[in-house]
Amino acid sequence: MESLTYIKNIKITPKKLRMIRDLVVRMSPQDALDHLLYTTSKASKIYYKAIHSAVSNATQSFKVSPDMLQFKLLNIEEGRTLKRFHAGSKGMAKPIKKSFSHIKIILESVQEKSKTKHIEQQKKIAKLQK
Repeated sequence: MESLTYIKNIKITPKKLRMIRDLVVRMSPQDALDHLLYTTSKASKIYYKAIHSAVSNATQSFKVSPDMLQFKLLNIEEGRTLKRFHAGSKGMAKPIKKSFSHIKIILESVQEKSKTKHIEQQKKIAKLQK
């Protein structure tokens, strides 16, 4: 079973979010929440809220404990870019680009994954016996 959480238009650049993503993906969602709670950066606060939302969505919809969840996908996408300008010398305009991000999180339950592997192994054994 998979749970999809998609958070759009976050006011932080995708590059800043991707710096922390590699640390978070390796952990389980519960460990990631514990780690992000004590990290002091804007990106970690955003990740904490996003992962907390994804875990609560998965536990409510599938009735699975949070310990049985793992990351299948944690993707950072570029959102829209606000284009502004700052007045420069001699009537020139200096461009300012304000980037937004999207976070896509897919969580899957570990026990479901083990059940499917077990079923596949049983099918292979049945084919060999015939």
